[in-house]
Amino acid sequence: MHRRFSTPRCLSLIVACSVAGAAPRAAEPGTGDGPRWERVSVRDPAGDRILEGAVVVEGGDGGVLLERADQRYELMQPETIATRESVPAPPVETPRDLGRRILADLPAGFDLHLTHHYVICFDTSREYAKWAGAVFERLHDAFVSFWKRAGLDVAEPDRPLVVVIFADRRAYDEAVRRDVGAGSDRVSGYYSFLTNRVTTYDLTAADGLRPPGRGSGRLAAEILARPEAAGLVATVVHEATHQMAFNCGMHRRLAPVPLWVCEGVATCFETPDLRSQTGWRGIGSLNTPRLERFRHTYQAGDLERIVADDARFRDAETAVDAYAIGWALTWFLMETRRDAFVKYLAMLGSKVPCTQYGRDARLADFTTAFGSPAELERAFLRHMDRVERRVP
Repeated sequence: MHRRFSTPRCLSLIVACSVAGAAPRAAEPGTGDGPRWERVSVRDPAGDRILEGAVVVEGGDGGVLLERADQRYELMQPETIATRESVPAPPVETPRDLGRRILADLPAGFDLHLTHHYVICFDTSREYAKWAGAVFERLHDAFVSFWKRAGLDVAEPDRPLVVVIFADRRAYDEAVRRDVGAGSDRVSGYYSFLTNRVTTYDLTAADGLRPPGRGSGRLAAEILARPEAAGLVATVVHEATHQMAFNCGMHRRLAPVPLWVCEGVATCFETPDLRSQTGWRGIGSLNTPRLERFRHTYQAGDLERIVADDARFRDAETAVDAYAIGWALTWFLMETRRDAFVKYLAMLGSKVPCTQYGRDARLADFTTAFGSPAELERAFLRHMDRVERRVP
C-alpha cells in the first residue's frame, strides 16, 4: 500500500490563492525577528470567528494565509474578512503547553509523550509511543545530518513536531476521514501540511501482528522487527520524512513542490532495517520493493511525465508506479548528480506558498538543472540497470 500526505484540500487552497489577478506574495516580517502576527475577524455562516496567527502569504485580492499557534494553517478569502489588525506575537509555548493545546481538540483518553524534538499525542500504550518516538528521533538526526553533508541548507525545526497516534485502525479511520476523505481506508498514516502533523495508529494492532489478548506495550519492538511488519514501519518513516522535509527548510508548506520530489525523498528514507531494535536505522539502504516495482512497470517517457506534472501520483491506478519512479529518479540523482540535485532542491525550497508551478516551468527548471528529460532518461535507465545488479 502506498502512502500519501493529505493533498485534496491543499490543492483547492492553492487554486483559491492563485486566481488571476490575486497572485500571493510572501508576508513582510514583523517588527521583531519573527513573522508578523495578526488578529483577523472572519465572517462565517456557522458564526463569526476571531483568529490570530502569523501571516504566511497575502493574496493580491486581500486574502491571507495564517499559521495558528498550534501550527495549523487557516486560509481566509477576502470576502470573509471583516477586520485585520497587527498584534504582538504570543510567547513561545513549551512543548508540554503545545501538547496540552492539541489534547484539548482530541477525543478523551489521549496523553502526551515528549521527546527532544517531538510532541506525541497518543491513546495507546506509553511503550508504543516511546517506540515511535525513538524512530522519529533517529529519523530527525539522520535527515538533518544527511542533507547537511550533501550541502543543502537545512536546519533543525525551530519548534516541536507533532504526531498523533490512535489506539487502533477503527478509531483512526473515524478521526481522519474528514481530512483524507473516502481514501482513508487505504492509508495507515499521513502527513498533512495543513495541520503540520503526522497522524497514524498503533501498528501492532494491524493485520493480526499482535497476539490475541496482548497489548502493544513491550511487544512493540519485537512485533515491528518481524518481516511482515516492514511495510508498516516504512509507512511511519515515510510520513515522518515528509514532516521533516516541510519543517527543516527543504520544502515550504503549500508551496508547489513537484510530487516526484516530495515522494522521492520520502521513499529514499523509508526503507526499514529489521536488524535494528526500532525497525529502522537510517538513510542509505536500497529500497528493493520500489526497485522491483520500477523494474516491472517503467515505460519509455515516464521520467518526463512525472517531471511535467503530478497526474500519475494523483491517479489511484498509477500512483504506486509513480512512487517507484519518483524513488528511482531521486536515488539516481543523489548517486550521480548530487550537487545539481541539491541546487535544484534549494530552488524549489525558495518557492512561495500558494503559487502555481505549471508544466512548462517545471520542465524548464528540471532541464536547467539536469538537462532534458529525454536525454537524461538514457543515463537514468543505464544506472538503474546497474543498481538492479547489486541486489542479491
